Amino acid sequence: MVDHKHGEMEIKGNEKTFDGFMKWVTWSVIVILVLIVGMAIFIT
Repeated sequence: MVDHKHGEMEIKGNEKTFDGFMKWVTWSVIVILVLIVGMAIFIT
């Protein structure tokens, strides 16, 4: 069995995926907040 050596794993794909996920989450939260504020203003 091969010993694990810290810091040798290629993580570029993981970082790209995580960055995309964080952008998606950020924009989703912004859209949800805008919808909630819009509903509070125009429905009441």
